[in-house]
Amino acid sequence: MKAVITGASGLLVIGTAYSRAKNGLVKLDLTDAAAVEKFFKEQKPDVLVHCAAERRPDVAEQDHEGVLRLNIETPKRLATICQELGIMLIYISTDYVFDGKNPPYEVDDKPNPLQFYGETKLGGEEAIKSVYPDAVILRVPILYGKTEYNSESAINTLIDVVLNHDKAATVDNVSSRYPTNVEDVARVLKDLSVTKLKDHKNIKGIYHFTGQECMTKYQICEVLSTVLDAPIDHLTAQNTVDKSASVSRPENSHLSNKRLQETGIDTSFVKLGAWFSKNLTPIK
Repeated sequence: MKAVITGASGLLVIGTAYSRAKNGLVKLDLTDAAAVEKFFKEQKPDVLVHCAAERRPDVAEQDHEGVLRLNIETPKRLATICQELGIMLIYISTDYVFDGKNPPYEVDDKPNPLQFYGETKLGGEEAIKSVYPDAVILRVPILYGKTEYNSESAINTLIDVVLNHDKAATVDNVSSRYPTNVEDVARVLKDLSVTKLKDHKNIKGIYHFTGQECMTKYQICEVLSTVLDAPIDHLTAQNTVDKSASVSRPENSHLSNKRLQETGIDTSFVKLGAWFSKNLTPIK
């Protein structure tokens, strides 16, 4: 089985990238329609996992036109190509399509994004469904794992927050997060692909996958503090919603794994502290 992953230089085979095309990755501008079509006709993959997107809500607010192009127009173009060439498409979406008021969310619950980023990811879902109803949409929450830079993950970047004792910071202690490791996501993607392409089961539509540890960002900092053996007396827990935030975020957008489980897909997950204990070295 041959797979292509767009945005492969990010947190989450032939991999494509654009701004950081190295280490065997193929440079491909996904906004170049002719180049994209040529690439897929030449490579003839069995499955495309479309990860490439503007994933940062604050950044998305600053460039509506560019984000619409990347998060909606590009997925629709890829879906059209995949449909024409008979390629299985898995589109990575987000828990931010929900408003966080009535968790846990099933795949058929009505989305209600609170910010432009969530609107564009939902728009990407709808654009794909309009041209390729058999495509798979996998919604995931906040991710972490091995990165080139800590800033690539909203979880990994907290390592820098914990270690930067010269900079006092206030850290959210209200919103519930469900940190999910990219290696677990990769396993689910593989299992979905195998189940459809080799076992010939009817895999299509929306699925959710999430880890099940409920934590605030401050609690994540506490875990990292223990793993790193580093004090966090420079951090203050923010126990109220930040009304001054430039972008609204859902308070608890917990996803339900129910549909994956009913399909027979393994939804086990590694715990945050256990993974970082194996992949971080205490500073002392």
